[in-house]
Amino acid sequence: MDSSLLLALVAVALPVLLHVLKRAKKPRAKLPPGSLGLPLIGQSLGLLRAMRANTAERWIQDRVDRYGPVSKLSLFGGPTVLLAGPAANKFVFFNGALPMQQPLSAQRILGDKSMLELMGADHRRIRGAMAEFLLKPDTLRLYVGKIDGEVRRHLGESWAGRRTVTVMPLMKRLTFDIISLLLFGLGRSPLQDALADDLARVMEGMWAVPVNLPFTAFRRSLKAGASARRIIAGITRETKGKLERGEASRSSDLIACLLSLTDDDTGAPLLSEEEIVDNSIVALVAGHDTSSILMTFMIRHLAGDLDTLAAMVREHEEIAKSKDDGEALTWDDLAKMKFTWRVALETLRLVPPIFGNFRRATQDLEFDGYLIPKGWQSAPPCSFVAFGAGPRICVGMELAKIETLVTMHYLVRWFRWKLCCKAEDTFARDPMPSPLHGLPIELEHKASTPVIVAS
Repeated sequence: MDSSLLLALVAVALPVLLHVLKRAKKPRAKLPPGSLGLPLIGQSLGLLRAMRANTAERWIQDRVDRYGPVSKLSLFGGPTVLLAGPAANKFVFFNGALPMQQPLSAQRILGDKSMLELMGADHRRIRGAMAEFLLKPDTLRLYVGKIDGEVRRHLGESWAGRRTVTVMPLMKRLTFDIISLLLFGLGRSPLQDALADDLARVMEGMWAVPVNLPFTAFRRSLKAGASARRIIAGITRETKGKLERGEASRSSDLIACLLSLTDDDTGAPLLSEEEIVDNSIVALVAGHDTSSILMTFMIRHLAGDLDTLAAMVREHEEIAKSKDDGEALTWDDLAKMKFTWRVALETLRLVPPIFGNFRRATQDLEFDGYLIPKGWQSAPPCSFVAFGAGPRICVGMELAKIETLVTMHYLVRWFRWKLCCKAEDTFARDPMPSPLHGLPIELEHKASTPVIVAS
């Protein structure tokens, strides 16, 4: 063989050979330590029991102590890798190969076409559509007056004139009234009440073992989700007719906004009816429960932290001085409530509404020397990522901020309160945190409390 040809072959083959030898020497990533447990059930029941007993953080720490910050288990019907710590959060939230993955129970209840489940171009299309209504400053400014009116009506009907109230159910009703008005244009009506009942049952099975039997919370939630979906589909068709007749506009509510969006190239509707319904369900669930929990626990905290409460009162009384009696808050007023929002963020740190976050591996991944196989879930718990992070950060975070600031403005100016229960630090997760007995409080009405007649 010609020597020049031989040298050429060696020159080509040597790098390939060295690469193969290097890979052969490098140990392959292995599955994390731990056990998948029983089929389908896995460790789900243990986690749910710990959440209800308010020992979920201990449950997580016990796993970390036993296996380290990376371990495998099975949750809600899927093999899962549990990741704990700031480095794990960064890995999960900013890794394009780990899109959102709800537990199988939540996925079945919320639908397949929500932006929580979709990836790539479909996710960007739907998230962009939702952002048109939930993140644009010009649209956000329109919310403030509507939310102000709902808050004052609610406090006048359900708080004013009462000596005691139970905070959690009242906050859930307030945030539901706000979100159903903004999403669907619904005021108080039998249809709104039916949707509220469906939503309450939907939440019962969101983190349940996905066993579809008549006596299970999962079956009840499936039925409630189907009922809510029918209601929203009917609202969607009705809104479409109003748009065609000129009786509604793109800024009327979320449904009207989504129906009005079209593809820039074809002029066709940007979203299908199924996509509108599924993403409206997601927005309804997310916009209702998390905000009500935040405000409930702010009230609980302020009852025992009088210095912080006094500072908040001063901030809001200063804002009120510049306004006429009965004048609604504005976007500029909210920008002055910096201390109140810091209190809200600290409350979220102490009692995060969402215990953990699930992502799905779309390819084999490696973290800290361990393999996360394609298709497995990845769950980083117990970190201050109140609205998530990365490209899937909560699209409704500004709405939650507006709800919270407006509500606290009137609460701290109109009322004083103290807790009825001595065990004020007790709460359970099912799956979201709920204080003991729903947080009953004794109310004292300030001189500035208005008399509001329900319409």
